[in-house]
Amino acid sequence: MGKNKKTAITPTRMEDYPEWYQQVVKASDMAENSPVRGCMVIKPWGYALWERMVAVLDAMFKETGVKNAYFPLFIPLSFLEKEAEHVEGFAKECAVVTHHRLEAGPDGRLVPAGRLNEPLIVRPTSETIIGDAFSKWVTSYRDLPLLINQWANVVRWEMRTRTFLRTSEFLWQEGHTAHASEAEALERTRIMLDIYADFVENWLAMPVIRGVKTPSERFPGAVETFCIEAMMQDRKALQAGTSHFLGQNFAKASDIRFQGADGADTHAWTTSWGASTRMIGGMIMTHGDDDGVIMPPKVAPAHVVLLPVFPKDADPDAILAYTRETGDRLRRESYGNRPLSVEIDSRDMAGRNWEWIKKGVPIRLEMGPRDMAEDGVFLFRRDTGERFSVKRENLGQVIRDTLDAIQSNLYERALAFRNAHTVLLDDKESFYDWFTSKSTDKPEIHGGFAMAHWCGRADCEAGIKQDLSVTIRCVPLNAMEEDGKCIFCGERSLRRVVFAKAY
Repeated sequence: MGKNKKTAITPTRMEDYPEWYQQVVKASDMAENSPVRGCMVIKPWGYALWERMVAVLDAMFKETGVKNAYFPLFIPLSFLEKEAEHVEGFAKECAVVTHHRLEAGPDGRLVPAGRLNEPLIVRPTSETIIGDAFSKWVTSYRDLPLLINQWANVVRWEMRTRTFLRTSEFLWQEGHTAHASEAEALERTRIMLDIYADFVENWLAMPVIRGVKTPSERFPGAVETFCIEAMMQDRKALQAGTSHFLGQNFAKASDIRFQGADGADTHAWTTSWGASTRMIGGMIMTHGDDDGVIMPPKVAPAHVVLLPVFPKDADPDAILAYTRETGDRLRRESYGNRPLSVEIDSRDMAGRNWEWIKKGVPIRLEMGPRDMAEDGVFLFRRDTGERFSVKRENLGQVIRDTLDAIQSNLYERALAFRNAHTVLLDDKESFYDWFTSKSTDKPEIHGGFAMAHWCGRADCEAGIKQDLSVTIRCVPLNAMEEDGKCIFCGERSLRRVVFAKAY
């Protein structure tokens, strides 16, 4: 994150990280702002990435028995009112439809007309309307478990928005399940958390901490919320996925009941779990550098881009034919459970190379007359900047090995960064200094994840949040019982939790 070399993105990460992020998204041609406040247009390069993520996650879900369905965009207001915590948690973010047609007003402008008998909420999440469907689908223990997922858009009327990370409308999947027992529902909650962690770590190359949210950070109406938390390069945390154990709360609100094998009438136990386009923002902030995005190969829209070079005295048709033949050879190879994805950019223009660097394509291959004479190509590796010549007879294996190396390097680099900015703290002064100190000439050594004791009291959690804008990101699932003192009040604590500033 140095500031000396000339970079494609300004400002750099060290100079202004939030603005760097916005400029990276723009320069990568992944998305742009919409005329609708707080919404985004996802452009082909960004949407191809999302499609790849959807394909992988969808297959992982289905391997565990989940089936896809689709539910309405609109939710009757009365449905949200059925579960008190749920409506309270989402009330301030709801977009509400109150009319069903437009008419010309006195000045000729269109005005809403035809007021609805009951307002409709544009879904912020679908627990209530899916619960209504489940109440009709479930009558017997033989109908369970019911494992449903939908890929959809949702609307949460955000005041401060940032592309991919927090927008008024975003894309996601939301899974909803119903079970005959508490133990089975809890098991499903953990299964889905593990799928998210597997995907984020092994496909997006982002190391995560698996944990449980505190009561104040839980999903509204949930009994328990499990999450995965990742560290971004500004050392803030990003919640990359959540899985909620809902107990019988929503089943009672929606009257999801079944007759058990013993003939008893019982409310089902339910779960919900979701991940969104926010993961794209997390991927950018985890791996991006001052030249743009760096795509993990397993999810990259294209693995390789071929860039023919056209010297003035060369035959452009011969060079282009050589390039296309090379592309055809590579497309017969595979990587990451799919055919190798190859782009050819034959534009003879300045700045072409930088466009692909900013887009983050893992490997660039240049080829001109000298490469053709040796039946080779010149390979550029995006993550390290390494470059070398490769004979075409070895190219497929070299590409696969290099993609593996990039995928591994991105994960190990992110893990090393997280480890370097994670500390164990045991006194309040050091804790506050970790998140606030401006006195050092090395500000990069302050801030990140603080593993510290917490007594479990909500007022201590709230006090830290008020003083520092720092929250408990999670209680790690692997947290060992350890006697200590709460970092805020000094009372006894039995385990450390993860404190951080967060998106």
